[in-house]
Amino acid sequence: MSEIIQKRSELVFLYDIRDGNPNGDPMDVNKPRMDEETGINLVTDVRLKRTIRDYLHDSLGEEILIRTILMEDGSSIQDAKARALDFLEVEEEESPETKIENIGENILKKCIDTRLFGATLPIEVKDGKKTKSSSFVRTGPVQFNMGRSLHQVEIKHIKGTGAFAATAGKGQKTFRDEYILPYSLISFYGLINENTSKFTNLSEEDIRLLLQGIWKGTKGLITRSKMGQMPRLLLRVEYAEKDFHIGDLDKVIQLESEKEDVALRGPEDYTLELSSLVKKLQSATNKIHKIYHKVDEAIQFTLDGKEVTLAEALQNAVEDDQKLAEITFE
Repeated sequence: MSEIIQKRSELVFLYDIRDGNPNGDPMDVNKPRMDEETGINLVTDVRLKRTIRDYLHDSLGEEILIRTILMEDGSSIQDAKARALDFLEVEEEESPETKIENIGENILKKCIDTRLFGATLPIEVKDGKKTKSSSFVRTGPVQFNMGRSLHQVEIKHIKGTGAFAATAGKGQKTFRDEYILPYSLISFYGLINENTSKFTNLSEEDIRLLLQGIWKGTKGLITRSKMGQMPRLLLRVEYAEKDFHIGDLDKVIQLESEKEDVALRGPEDYTLELSSLVKKLQSATNKIHKIYHKVDEAIQFTLDGKEVTLAEALQNAVEDDQKLAEITFE
């Protein structure tokens, strides 16, 4: 495993969805989450983390702590205490304290999602005929804000029929209700905290897999409601100065279009203006170690109204090609 990270980073991730539901609200008939006052589409950090976890486990074979596991008899889902015991690898006669310590060590060693996002897990181990309780608690070095669309959206209601009868013996099929967004460009902001990374042993290799999970996990999320998703932009700004970051980098990328927000249907309908982002980066260029970037070719950028590539805009910000690196995946 590579060394524990020593530098703070900010993350900005943009992705879009067409004719889908990026994050349904189970308390509101699974409608896309909305800020009702502004018409902005919301996506929870939990949804993004689930995408990352599923990709790392299903596609790369990484062990994930927070996932659904059936009990051996298949009758129920494993609870948190049972999940903790999956990581107990010492003999039964060892002390409860040794068992608890062993569980914590193995969770950090084996579970990349715990090293990234942290975890809180109750632990119960046997001490003869008694049970000793404890807990595993780690604050995650990687945290995301709630995702927000860069424009107003409008929910569309679709009504359809199901394949089965409403009740036995009836000839009429059931009806279904579906709520989608014709289009939404969603922005996530994240922070990688070098100070808490030492408590989960977060490594640079873990961050490489995190970025891969963000991009490929989003693109590969092929479910009925989310197969219209595409990753569009990923930035990682890594800082040379300890305890420093600019902050709010997601808020200085402006979507500009001649169309009304709710009429947007794809990247061809708008450009992303980067002048405010460039100014932010220029103000701290001496404190920036490197900017890692990846962009989908469908996205169009402008800088002070002039068409540019993302790389050109970033070069303008740091004035040193050695500080720029494209994010690539194996």
